[in-house]
Amino acid sequence: MPEITLAAWLQQATNRLQQASVEAARHEAQCLLSWALDKNTAFFHARPEFLLNATQQQQLAEGLQRRLTGEPLAWILGQWEFWGLPLQVSPATLIPRADTECLVELALQVCELPQARVLDLGTGTGAVALALKKERPDWQVDAVDFQPDAVKLAQANAQRLGLDIRVWQSDWWQQVPAGQYDLLVSNPPYIHPDDPHLSQGDLRYEPTSALVGGQDGLDAYRALLNPVQQRLTPGGYLLVEHGYDQAAAVAALFSRAGLVGIQLQQDLAGQPRVTLGRRPAA
Repeated sequence: MPEITLAAWLQQATNRLQQASVEAARHEAQCLLSWALDKNTAFFHARPEFLLNATQQQQLAEGLQRRLTGEPLAWILGQWEFWGLPLQVSPATLIPRADTECLVELALQVCELPQARVLDLGTGTGAVALALKKERPDWQVDAVDFQPDAVKLAQANAQRLGLDIRVWQSDWWQQVPAGQYDLLVSNPPYIHPDDPHLSQGDLRYEPTSALVGGQDGLDAYRALLNPVQQRLTPGGYLLVEHGYDQAAAVAALFSRAGLVGIQLQQDLAGQPRVTLGRRPAA
């Protein structure tokens, strides 16, 4: 295999990704280099003349080809960062998105209890639950997911990161023991089945069960809200992520379930993304 420098490979890979209409092509090429070389970007700037060996070139060629065919970069790398946490990812779950960090931010703002009981419903990789536990070590954080492989992945992430959360399998509330929580959070499936975005980008590869929320995109919210008055402590909060065009519908469901103080939080792009509501205090 011909010798090639780090800088030359980076430029070639960037060009090929750009030709394939991949956004942030240079950044993605750098991510592939970091993955194959186990080096950070500071190394790339310091050693542009570094020669890639045959093993590294082979790994990079395979990774680049997978990306060019559309496979999500996170799956190629095997992990993705959320809230500063390197999370293992797999085809069993959604890839954590930066926009979901506004759900974490709002949860930390509204819940001031030093030892709150928290439940993350539909946890996937465990991203939200683990972020909350990282910031509030004294909180008791539980998490559930319907998919067994997602449960295993969230448990593995918790163990690897040394964050003590409990994770188990449940179809929303079905296997959640009786009791109340001070804070409920969820990033449930909420995409309409006819949404054209399902055939674009990473969504083409991610599990439909974690994306589509029934015929109107709202089934998961109905399931979450059905027992919410019995499951929240008086004054407790429910926070959910939703689509940019679902804020009014979700707020109406919250109101119908008897929640008060309903508020809307925008994401990094200024789109409506998180709705919160509170059970009236006793």
